[in-house]
Amino acid sequence: MAATEPEYLPERMDADAAVFVISVAAQLAGMHPQTLRTYDRMGIVVARRTRGRGRRYSPRDVAKLRMVQYLSQEEGINLEGIRRILSLETELDDLRRQNAQLAELLDAARSNPGSRLFTAGPSGAVRLGRHRRQMPRALPPA
Repeated sequence: MAATEPEYLPERMDADAAVFVISVAAQLAGMHPQTLRTYDRMGIVVARRTRGRGRRYSPRDVAKLRMVQYLSQEEGINLEGIRRILSLETELDDLRRQNAQLAELLDAARSNPGSRLFTAGPSGAVRLGRHRRQMPRALPPA
């Protein structure tokens, strides 16, 4: 942290922290607040709510709003198409996270050839790793 910055400021802002009120988020995204309300109702960019039901947007939400504006105005994509694009991007991000986790497991298994990712117990239950929780026995196919 720089010497001139107060010590109580975070070093990095959480991209998912819902910190912006609707007027600030709208200004950052270059939109009218009513447009944000419409997108929220349509489920395109859904704001988190305070106890008093006020909308709060995160930096990630603002980036999504900017993307929505670009796709709509520059690419000519309708709102249903934008909703589908955002849904597919979320799905892709989830799959990338899952892939990274599986790659880590595979690397760990390869680096320690004596260990196993799973074993079968005497009852047929599958145990993950050596010290992980026990999973119920899979049912035979119908």
